[in-house]
Amino acid sequence: QVQLVESGGGLVQEGGSLRLSCTASGRAFSITNMGWFRQAPGKERVLVAAISWIPNTTYYDDSVKGRFTISREVSKNIGYLQMNNLQSMDTAVYYCAVRDGTTDDRRWRGWGQGTQVTVSS
Repeated sequence: QVQLVESGGGLVQEGGSLRLSCTASGRAFSITNMGWFRQAPGKERVLVAAISWIPNTTYYDDSVKGRFTISREVSKNIGYLQMNNLQSMDTAVYYCAVRDGTTDDRRWRGWGQGTQVTVSS
């Protein structure tokens, strides 16, 4: 079982930056992948970035490519999403989730409470 806590959101002006953190805790888990998702009002939840734990292969949605960077500290079970050149359309609640290598279940897991990112124009 793994529990995730997102942090680092806030209010930022267009062009500004934020760094989100995702801290995993629990017992008997092994992160194989971590993803960052966002959900804007009236929109579906979408995957914006993902990283494999080892090796650190990354994926970015086209909407954030070149602006966001996903990273992780393997030994600390912490993932980050560095968000640069934020735009108003990035406004959303951001969630992280993981895939757990201790199970064959490939579902994204964790689903913390999310952290609000608001970008003012």
